[in-house]
Amino acid sequence: MDFNDSPAEAAYREKARAWLVEAAAAHRAEHGEPKPNTPEHMAAAKAWQASKAAAGYACITWPAAVGGGGGTPIESVIFGQEEGKAGVAYGYFTIGLGMCVPTVMAFSDTAAKKRFVSPAVKGQEIWCQLFSEPAGGSDVAALRTRAVRDGDEWVINGQKVWTTGAHYSDFGILLTRTDPDVPKHKGLTMFWIDMRDPAVECRPIHQMSGGREFNEVYFSDLRVKDSQRLGEVGQGWQVALVTLMNERLAVGGSAGPNYREVLELARALPGADGPALANDAFREKLADWFVASQGLKFTRFRTMTALSRGQTPGPESSIGKIISANQLQDLANTAVEMQGEYGILTGPEAAAGAAFQQSLMWAPGLRIAGGTDEILKNIIAERVLGLPGDVRVDKDVPFRDMPTGR
Repeated sequence: MDFNDSPAEAAYREKARAWLVEAAAAHRAEHGEPKPNTPEHMAAAKAWQASKAAAGYACITWPAAVGGGGGTPIESVIFGQEEGKAGVAYGYFTIGLGMCVPTVMAFSDTAAKKRFVSPAVKGQEIWCQLFSEPAGGSDVAALRTRAVRDGDEWVINGQKVWTTGAHYSDFGILLTRTDPDVPKHKGLTMFWIDMRDPAVECRPIHQMSGGREFNEVYFSDLRVKDSQRLGEVGQGWQVALVTLMNERLAVGGSAGPNYREVLELARALPGADGPALANDAFREKLADWFVASQGLKFTRFRTMTALSRGQTPGPESSIGKIISANQLQDLANTAVEMQGEYGILTGPEAAAGAAFQQSLMWAPGLRIAGGTDEILKNIIAERVLGLPGDVRVDKDVPFRDMPTGR
């Protein structure tokens, strides 16, 4: 592994950093620091995305012909690192540009690519991913939303849940069941849809953190043209795998308080025998978090090294989510418990601005998003370690004959 930038990479990093310093200052001067999840915050996010697109820093690895930067994967990583330091990154476009639009680019017709890719890169339109359903749990292929062909159109009825950003999205990619007479993975078909269609109803879910990022989405006789189909009829699972792999990689990079911030909190908090940092049990936990963080750090360096050499990263990229999501939950829980009765505070008066409280309420969702811990452990066991596959009794059963529990 080589942890240092090559001369070309160092030059790119310096160029990106210089642009970010100037652009971020101008952006803040115009938009200030708007409160998240407000119209002002959305407007600022779209303006920042447009600025990046104009400078060639939006979707760096995509071809310049569609509005991308025409750059390399390692340049994308470098810019992401520097943008994080600049503190002006927004999350509204992650799902669309990281998961949905790449699927559209891979499986749609030329007209759809021409229509959708460039506006998404520029931040003019936002996309969401409509996969999960109430009865399916972590089994995406168990979905029951039906699409029935009617001439050159499809009529869709059903429900999705836990759809991030559906309430502010313009378009979405939707996985449906088009053939219930074959096994569950074989009867699926993917479409892109207009989220503003009157046949689409979005109901935000109120989370315990106070946020409303997730949604229930209902389809009542939604009509879509066959030209909105992504991939072949019945090949939706193969299309979905492209999206799911991108999702797990994106979720694996989720941020939150780390062991350094817990260390600073422990130094300041009084305990029965001095600072909380003096507690042996806590110090043991701190050591575990440090070791895990270093392991993740160097595992990501392996991915970056592969990208720098023009290689495809190996299975190490699958590890990040399952480790980081569990560590974030444990770390946040410990930090809140250390604060005693003050741990119930969630406002700006709380320690670290309530970052630990927010992480405690958010971390369980990360262990579900993009595949549960159990799903990811199966993937790692079977596809990375080569262990025997899990028993799947419904593998060859027509979906229509699968028990519903009712």
